[in-house]
Parts: sequence; C-alpha cells; structure tokens
Amino acid sequence: MTATSTSILALLAAYLIGSIPFAVIVSLALGISDPRSYGSGNPGATNVLRSGNKFAALLTLVGDAGKGWLVVWGAKALVAHGIFALSPRLLAGMAIAAFLGHVFSVFLRFKGGKGVATAAGVLFGIHWLVGLGTLAVWIAVAAMSRYSSAAALTAAVAAPALAHFVLGDPLWVGTTIVLAAVLIWRHAENIRRLLNGTESKLGKKKEAISR
Repeated sequence: MTATSTSILALLAAYLIGSIPFAVIVSLALGISDPRSYGSGNPGATNVLRSGNKFAALLTLVGDAGKGWLVVWGAKALVAHGIFALSPRLLAGMAIAAFLGHVFSVFLRFKGGKGVATAAGVLFGIHWLVGLGTLAVWIAVAAMSRYSSAAALTAAVAAPALAHFVLGDPLWVGTTIVLAAVLIWRHAENIRRLLNGTESKLGKKKEAISR
C-alpha cells in the first residue's frame, strides 16, 4: 500500500467515524423524537436535552465526544506502537476529518451537528490538558450565562490559545484554529439570536420546528 493510499484511507476512516450520528441513533434506540424535528433541529446533545431525556442527552454527548477522541487517540496509539507510520500532518488531518464528519455527516445527507462535543473529544485526543482547559471554559460560561452556544463560542476562541500554551506546536495550534473557525461558522444563527436576545437557554423544553 502506497503512502498516498494509506493517507486517503486514514482520512476516510476518520471522516466515517466522525459521521456516526449518535443523536439520531440514541433517540431511535430510546424511542424518543428525532432531534432534527424539534428545538434547533440540531442532531447534538444540547438539542437532545430539550427532549427532557437527560440519559439520551448524556449518551449522545459521550458518543459524539468519544468518536472524536477515538480517532485522534487511536491514530496516535497506532503510531506509538509502530503499527502504522502516520505523519504528524496526517494525524492533524484525521482530527479535522473526524470533526468535519460530524458537521457534514454522510449518514445525514451532509447535514450534521455543530460539532461542539466532537471538537471537545478531538481536543482531548490531541492533549488532555487542552481538552480539559477548553471544557473548563465551556462549563464556566454555560454556568454563568445558561447559553450553550455562548459557552461553545467562548471555548472555541480559547482552544487555540490553550493549544499554544500547552503544546507550542504550530501544526496542532493550526488544527484547533480550523476546528474553532468551522464551529463559529456553524453557530452563525446562534450568534444572531444571542444578539437579538432570542437564543434558547439550557434546559428549555422542546418545541417542534417548522419544516
């Protein structure tokens, strides 16, 4: 197998793992409404929480974060054990591919979630301190504002700075910048609602969305 084919397969595998729509799978398994049919319509843990089923939201959160972590940690483990020779750039590409898989899930016709939990998982895979620091920012802002979107946006801005402080590696700092940029872009509507004062707060019950 050539280096090019190995890289393509690695990126494809990372993307497909990232594409697994845990919000929809968990909701279907537990017999609750498809998260794309209420609230923000986003197939993610925060919107699943609006169903009132905290267990479903927790499973979704663990699944979405876990897939991002698994891709990065697993790839690094394969390199460490000499199973595959993956370059640092390919590892960074796999991290981004897993995140983009969630945002543009092939299983949901490329209409995935906003990527907060998956990005967190990727950051933990890059370095646990980067992940933990970003999570702490999210928790602090969410606790003070009760807005999940505001917490996500603040954490996204903080992530590259944390990566620089912890790792000092331009490659991984650049990776976190890409994640942050896409995440902020995906929250464009949330930013408008925050500015207008119409954004939903954490814990608000579901409302059907218009199709």
